[in-house]
Amino acid sequence: MIHYFIRRLILIPVMLIGITFLSFGIMQLAPGDATDMLTSMNVKVSPDAKARIVNLYGLDKPWYERYGYWLSYMVRLDFGRSAKDDKPVMKKIMERLPATLLLQISALFFIFLFALPIGIISAVKQDSVFDKSMTVFVFIGYSVPTFGLALLLMILFGLKLGWLPISGLRSFYYEDLTFFGRIWDIAKHLVLPVFISAFTGLAGISRYMRNGMLEVIRQDYIRTARAKGLTENVVIYKHALRNALLPIVTILGLTLPSLIGGSFIFETIFAYPGMGRLGYDAIMARDTNVIMGVGVIVALLTLAGNFLADMAYGCVDPRIRYSK
Repeated sequence: MIHYFIRRLILIPVMLIGITFLSFGIMQLAPGDATDMLTSMNVKVSPDAKARIVNLYGLDKPWYERYGYWLSYMVRLDFGRSAKDDKPVMKKIMERLPATLLLQISALFFIFLFALPIGIISAVKQDSVFDKSMTVFVFIGYSVPTFGLALLLMILFGLKLGWLPISGLRSFYYEDLTFFGRIWDIAKHLVLPVFISAFTGLAGISRYMRNGMLEVIRQDYIRTARAKGLTENVVIYKHALRNALLPIVTILGLTLPSLIGGSFIFETIFAYPGMGRLGYDAIMARDTNVIMGVGVIVALLTLAGNFLADMAYGCVDPRIRYSK
């Protein structure tokens, strides 16, 4: 197993280079570039001035040559400077990353806090009123468009009732609040984005948990445990749950990329100052360096999630062994 993990660690940089190479190449197929946003809104910019800007950002060179130049800086965690405001890309990412982590980790916490018990109870009490009601809940969670639900909740709780803020992470009077007042202010701003983010995820995870538990409790060793006179709680939570968690481990590993990738919609709707909003603004501005910086973070989270999921398999089920 150790040799397997070592091989996976070695492959991570190789796969990262392949992902960034393809991403950089695909971006070149999109029409326009960052200089269009800098010059199209200013009629006084002459063709010579635009040519100098193109030369300044190296856009007059072949894309593969620009990729090699970008890669030489990327390995030093230097993603260059933003074409929009000339700020270092890494600085912009580090300014937005904590807000995104706060939002998505909070959503993941509530997803697994409620999804696992719902899935376990639904499997143990199959075809009960609870199971059928949760099935309806799951279909609703899959069917309702998240952006539509977000807008409806913003209108209801933000505009009609005035209970919750509908944009940003902090109020304009945040600096004047006490310590606990600041915590409460941030918490109120997180309620709607976290609920919307967790709603659809909760539906999927609970269904995976239910299906995994149903498959496990029908196994022979579960019947043997019951025949030995073990209590139902011991059978379910000690013997069955551990093996039923294997699909959830896979999903948990794949949820790491959603810390940023899945936040594009929520952060744009709620004007949330996170990585998703940064990536969206960069795409609209054709800011290549920022787009690649965000893409590298998403790719790293994807590779790290897959690696952690493989490691977690051995912890959840000791029977799993990988060949040397």
